[in-house]
Amino acid sequence: MRYLENEKRKEQLIQIVYAFGGSLLFALGVNLIIVPMGLYNGGFMGTAQLIRTFIVSGLHVPVPAGMDLSGIIYFIINIPLFYMGLKVMGKEFALKTLITVTVQSILLVVVPVSTAPIIDDYLTACIIGGIIAGTGTGLVLRGRTSGGGQDIIGLCLSKKYPNASVGKINILMNILVYGVCLFLFNIEIVVYSLIYATVLALAIDRVHIQNINMSVMIFTKKTGISKAIMEQTGRGVTNWDGEGAYTNKTSYILFVLISKYEVAQIKRIVRSIDPNAFMIFTEGCSVDGNFEKRL
Repeated sequence: MRYLENEKRKEQLIQIVYAFGGSLLFALGVNLIIVPMGLYNGGFMGTAQLIRTFIVSGLHVPVPAGMDLSGIIYFIINIPLFYMGLKVMGKEFALKTLITVTVQSILLVVVPVSTAPIIDDYLTACIIGGIIAGTGTGLVLRGRTSGGGQDIIGLCLSKKYPNASVGKINILMNILVYGVCLFLFNIEIVVYSLIYATVLALAIDRVHIQNINMSVMIFTKKTGISKAIMEQTGRGVTNWDGEGAYTNKTSYILFVLISKYEVAQIKRIVRSIDPNAFMIFTEGCSVDGNFEKRL
């Protein structure tokens, strides 16, 4: 029992590190590389940037040098989405998202916008900025929370529609923002912003492992593992009786299909019953049939 509690605390700590570290990476990528080049995010962050541009350049509201209002605006327009996350994903997700969005919004305000571009080549800035910001967003999602905006919408849709992913939703949400940009800015800004958004979406889906399925084969000489897996994860388990070719002793072979998120949980369950169990994890298997997608 103590082993399981320690492992659970360890996993929670890892999730916190993912959420805070990912938020910092996102803020660094946006404020140090993307904003100084005059480029725009897609989705709700891009909407916040457009509103900021209108407030600062259109209404001429004075803002301290190096400070970006996008973080504050982003938090405000996320408020209705917290309710969606609460209804679809549950109270824990909504609370963690609220905390993460708050931290991310503060970081976007606190991290100073570079007065001169760190990378002055548009294409290079799009690629590097997209990788950094996308990795940050992916880490936030791996921390079982979200950075708000289209991430909440993407996760909610992913729960209902198995083929949906946050990266795909991200691309679709960008069309509206960049459509507005076409009327406000020159075509070069829009094209490079689209390149950045595409790299960002690809990086998110590489880091966020919601779509990676895993098949697990467990070899053990103890009983009770399959029951524990079904009770604690809700996953179905297939059992075979086997025999060691060298020892001629009876062993049990268990097969279960999970998402990559559940690997640590499966290991904890198995190790708590049989520390000597042998496990084989196969990543990226295709699934057709009644398999519940977990987020």
